[in-house]
Amino acid sequence: MNIPGMKLSVLACLLMLFLLPGFVSRAQDANDLIKKVKEKLALVNDYQAEGVMKTDVSFMKVPESKVTIFYKKPDKFKIRKQDGISIVPKGGGNINLASLFEGNNYTAVAAGKGTVDGSPVAIVKLLPLDEKSDIVVSTLYIDEKESLVKKAIITTRENGTYEMEMQYGKYGNRGLPDVITFLFATKDYKLPKGLAFDYDTGEQTSKANSASGNQKGKIQISYTSYIINKGIANEMFK
Repeated sequence: MNIPGMKLSVLACLLMLFLLPGFVSRAQDANDLIKKVKEKLALVNDYQAEGVMKTDVSFMKVPESKVTIFYKKPDKFKIRKQDGISIVPKGGGNINLASLFEGNNYTAVAAGKGTVDGSPVAIVKLLPLDEKSDIVVSTLYIDEKESLVKKAIITTRENGTYEMEMQYGKYGNRGLPDVITFLFATKDYKLPKGLAFDYDTGEQTSKANSASGNQKGKIQISYTSYIINKGIANEMFK
């Protein structure tokens, strides 16, 4: 008996059997890679770091400033500028990669290969399982050999899409960068309270704001030293 529909079903099953091992293998590779990244980040329970922060946003005048950065698991984060002003970004996960992986509340999907600064990386997308999560998707560019995230593109509900680029050195064995750079569209990103100061005034501001729709902002922190796992009181983050 020759039934066309049956032939199609058999072909579909054979195709699935052929493709399924590849899908499973890529999913395992993505999960294994994320696991290695997490294991390295998990070595840091807290840190206090010194650094220099540079802000490049067209409609703001923010001088280069020395900063002290405090972090404590899972998501406590604070930046204190040399003039005493404290910056506590909404959601420490916006800055701390470890927070992206907290609770395993995501699906990791392999998304191919690429390069960052000429070095090969594996691309993995993290899809949150929580429908109420502010993060819609995180695309990570990971150095497979070192288990380090070299670049992250994060799409959120509140702040649009922004990028983080990391450069590693002395503290790379714990997943801590020497330099971290944030790139964002000024029309989408809401700068943390405490960072939006020293605005330009007058005609220059109007022109800057009218053209800011397509402009990129950049915040860069260059770390000069870390004190790791020495303990930080919760009161420090108030």
